[in-house]
Amino acid sequence: MAAFTGRDLLSLADLDADEVKQLLQLAAELKAGKQLHCNKVLGLLFYKASTRTRVSFSVAMYQLGGQVIDLNPDVTQVSRGEPVEDTARVLDRYLDILAIRTFEQQQLETFAHYAKIPVINALSDLEHPCQILADLLTVQECFGNLAGLTLTYVGDGNNVAHSLMLGCALVGMNVRVATPAEFVPDAKVVEQAKAIAQNKSEVTVTQDPEAAAKGASVLYTDVWASMGQESQANSRIPVFQPYQINEQLLSLADSDAIVLHCLPAHRGEEITDGVMEGSQSRVWDQAENRLHAQKALLASLLGVE
Repeated sequence: MAAFTGRDLLSLADLDADEVKQLLQLAAELKAGKQLHCNKVLGLLFYKASTRTRVSFSVAMYQLGGQVIDLNPDVTQVSRGEPVEDTARVLDRYLDILAIRTFEQQQLETFAHYAKIPVINALSDLEHPCQILADLLTVQECFGNLAGLTLTYVGDGNNVAHSLMLGCALVGMNVRVATPAEFVPDAKVVEQAKAIAQNKSEVTVTQDPEAAAKGASVLYTDVWASMGQESQANSRIPVFQPYQINEQLLSLADSDAIVLHCLPAHRGEEITDGVMEGSQSRVWDQAENRLHAQKALLASLLGVE
C-alpha cells in the first residue's frame, strides 16, 4: 500500500488499473475479517446532505481504530466566508486525512493544493469515485471477474455516470450510458474514459435505453435530479420516463443480470419498486460495500499496515 500513501483521490482517473484492483482486493479482505489498525483522525467536510457516505466513512475510520470529526460547514468559519485555501492549511495541521462532499470540483482541487494531507472526493457535481469503488466491489462479488462484463447506466449523465465510465474503463468493463439528448455526460469525461479503455473495452453514449440494456450484466441508475437540482425534479420526470429501470427493461438484459442503484431512490420514478425489491437487485449489498471500499481507501492513503 506504500504507493497510495499520502495521495489524494479527487477522481477515479487518479488511479490506474492495478491500483483499482489492489483497492478492491483489500476491500474484499477487510470485508472477510482482515484487521488493520491506525490511530489517525479523519475530517468530514460535507456541504451536501449525506447518509451512506457520512456513516460509511465514519464507521470505516472507527473500525480502523481512528477518530472522526464532522466539520459541519454551517458551524465552522467556512460558512462566514473564510477562504478555502486558509481553511485547507489550518485543517492540514490538525487532521490526518480529509473527505469533502461539495458542489464544485475546483474546490476539491484547491483543498488538495493547499493541504498536504490526503484529500478524498466524497462526491462533487463532477464525480463520485468512492461510490464506484463500492459498485465495482459488488459486481466483482457477483461475477468474479470484471473484465469483459457490460454495465449499462440509464438516466441522467451526472457525477455517478462520469465515475462509472472511468471506473469501468479502468477494469476493462464495457460501459453504456443511455440518457436523454439534453442530459448527456460531460464530453471531456467521455473522451477521458475512452482514452483509458483504449481497445480493452467499449465506452458508449446513446439515447436508446433498450439498445443499451440488451445483454448487459449490470443495469444501474440514479435519481433524475441530483442535489441542487430539486427545483427541476418535476419537469424532468416526463423526459426521463423512458429511462426507468422496470421489469420490461430488465428483461432485455442478460438473464443473470444484477441491478444497482447508488441511493437514495425515488421508487416509481427511475426504478420500480418491483425491480428494487426483486431477486436481481443487489442494492443493499452495494450500499454495505461503501463501508468496505472506503475502509480500504482510508487504510491505503494513510499507509496503514
